[in-house]
Amino acid sequence: MTDFWLAAGLLLLVAFAFLLIPVLRGRKAQAEEDRTALNVALYQERIAELEGEHSAGVLSDAQLEAGRAEAARELLADTEGAEGNGVTRLGRAVPLLAALLVPLLGFGLYLHWGASDKVALTREFAQMPRSIEEMTARLEQAVKAQPDSPEAWYFLGRTYMTQERPTEAAGAFERAAALTGRQPEVLGQWAQALYFAGERRWTPELQALTDEALKGDPEEVTSLGLLGIAAFEEQRFKDAIGYWERLVAVLPAEDPSRAAIQGGIERARARLQEGGEAGADKPAAGQAGPALKVRVELAAALRDKVQPGDSVFVFARASSGPPMPLAVKRLRVADLPAEVELSDADAMMPQLKLSAFPEVQLVARVSRAGDATNGEWIGRSEPLASGTRELQQLSIDSPDE
Repeated sequence: MTDFWLAAGLLLLVAFAFLLIPVLRGRKAQAEEDRTALNVALYQERIAELEGEHSAGVLSDAQLEAGRAEAARELLADTEGAEGNGVTRLGRAVPLLAALLVPLLGFGLYLHWGASDKVALTREFAQMPRSIEEMTARLEQAVKAQPDSPEAWYFLGRTYMTQERPTEAAGAFERAAALTGRQPEVLGQWAQALYFAGERRWTPELQALTDEALKGDPEEVTSLGLLGIAAFEEQRFKDAIGYWERLVAVLPAEDPSRAAIQGGIERARARLQEGGEAGADKPAAGQAGPALKVRVELAAALRDKVQPGDSVFVFARASSGPPMPLAVKRLRVADLPAEVELSDADAMMPQLKLSAFPEVQLVARVSRAGDATNGEWIGRSEPLASGTRELQQLSIDSPDE
């Protein structure tokens, strides 16, 4: 804050200068006025002397007039340039009083409307924190200084979670959710904090939060991961696999958490096998839902325009209905050509399954950024029945527009 107060002091000095210059000029004008008065007095004394000598007969009429003219010229010469200084002044008291009141008034107004705390906070955030505790303290100061900042509340909640303080994190995420209009990402973080604060007990409130988050964004990763964890701990292994497979499908290929999630999927499958439900990722015999088999390949003209690590999303969507995918699998360009199978086990949302729509369209999209909804190249099939058993051919051959 030192540089701030130095700058404020310099500005006050400038203000003092503007206020005190008229006082200094007034002193000069007063000196000139005093000199003019002295000259006038000397002129009047000289005229009196001339008239006295004229009365005594020492001076003639012509000499008297000549003397008066000479005295007048001397007076004009002495007072030349002083007439322009005859300006109206407020005196010394008013400028001096203003010079004292202006800085006091400015300081008082700054204390009322100023933001010295935010200036200090900005300077503090410009420096790297030395510990997680210091970062937490800074964020707590930030939400006090800016209680309507959703970013500050959100990052405070994330920091609390890092410190294993889920109860405080839930409060911070609740505030952030209110300020952001209940954004899906914030709702997911809020639900996760409540889950761990409640000792991993699933509640209707958590279900409502995750449902709301996934309704706003079917690919909201925190909600998908949390639902998978809750399902696994409640031994609902099929549900856990479904949620985690949806999560893997939307995570970037380089995301370090993919391996852990894939490991969770394998553990869930192993638990199902231990319970006599091998192959649980497929529908049970006699209750088989639709399973579309598709062979995906890349057009030869595009092979030099893509990278082996680019993501490839293969999905089925309703020909007439919601635009979001009903079932999705994720590959890489290096995996092509490849055969995949899409079924209800690959559903993005439990209420939107392949078996619920009689006619679908197959789509394959190449996305360098790992975004299932937007990419560079795409291939689409003609509408077909969701119960089709024949292997479908799908070529990625067009720009994704």
